[in-house]
Amino acid sequence: MAQLRAFQRAQAAGVAVTPVWNKSNREHTIVGTRPDSVRAEADAAVRELGWTGAYRVDADHIGWRTVDRFVAASDFFTMDVADFIGQPAEEEAVREFVAYQRGQPMPVALPEAELERIARKYLLAVQEAAKVYRHVAAVKGEENFIAEVSMDETDAPQTPVELLVILAALAREGVRVQTIAPKFSGRFNKGVDYVGDLAKFEREWADDLAAVAFAAREYGLPATLKLSVHSGSDKFSLYPIIRRQLRRSGAGVHVKTAGTTWLEEMAGLALAGGDALRLAQRMYGQMYQRLDELAQPYATVIEIDRRRLPAPREVGSWTGVEFAAALRHDPREARFNPHFRQLVHVGFRVAAEHGGEFLSALQTHRERIGELVTENLYAKHLEPLFLAAD
Repeated sequence: MAQLRAFQRAQAAGVAVTPVWNKSNREHTIVGTRPDSVRAEADAAVRELGWTGAYRVDADHIGWRTVDRFVAASDFFTMDVADFIGQPAEEEAVREFVAYQRGQPMPVALPEAELERIARKYLLAVQEAAKVYRHVAAVKGEENFIAEVSMDETDAPQTPVELLVILAALAREGVRVQTIAPKFSGRFNKGVDYVGDLAKFEREWADDLAAVAFAAREYGLPATLKLSVHSGSDKFSLYPIIRRQLRRSGAGVHVKTAGTTWLEEMAGLALAGGDALRLAQRMYGQMYQRLDELAQPYATVIEIDRRRLPAPREVGSWTGVEFAAALRHDPREARFNPHFRQLVHVGFRVAAEHGGEFLSALQTHRERIGELVTENLYAKHLEPLFLAAD
């Protein structure tokens, strides 16, 4: 509910933003939950707060092997096809697509050899997305869910021209994609700011917005098609760039901020002091000892320098204020430690292992934690993305 209160504040300020609850198959597997639990939580929050706007429940980073467990509970499907990028499609399929695309409008002249290169790199990934999309559509109906295609967890960013060809291929396959998550240049690490060239990102973002607008207009994709920023939590240096260009273009955006609520829960426990602080300190000690295990599933979206992590003994001596200052992402706070934050971000498995003890602590301190969650989502994400002055 605390998350939804942030959206209510944005709505009261005149900005309509659709909340999307999400938890990936990877995260369900780690903590032992099921997709229907996310649907139940979302529905309960909407009823409790009287939310009348749209809302969605995301099957996050799913593929052919995992989609079925999400179909009933979800109405937003993030089809992750990054693993298929660079895998060769059948040559006949490549030739057919190249011949098809030569007859389609393009905003730039593209040599046939370059079109063939892009098709060979991305066509199998597009075909995989189409297979998952058609399966979900057969069960739910095309009008009853939002399709997102995710290509961000890969080594190299997609250029705007590559993005345009990918969208053309998706349209040809009949995939009514409404959001697409490319890999941008620079680093999008979880829960911390962007690392990269801001001027380069601004040019790239503008070109990608143009590619998306062109694809929606010329290839028959939905008018609601928008870019999606994954691991978008706390990309404070990018938010002004995104906001300015959204206002100029009239486009929309999808930003995934999943994970920061869990960090606010840990900060709230620390600030509560006493047993709650000691639980947070003990959990951090376990995360520190299990760094390699916890970091491995997120290797492409974190950068943790072990040498810059505080030792558990040091953290055990911290006050709740010191713990929260190191954890919460406030660029003005000298004690903020991005390595500490990233380790806690991926250490949610430890909280699940503490089971009832952790949940009981959250319940005891739910009011203070709720305030932190609402403040984080509204003041650090919604407001700078949509409400701040240029």
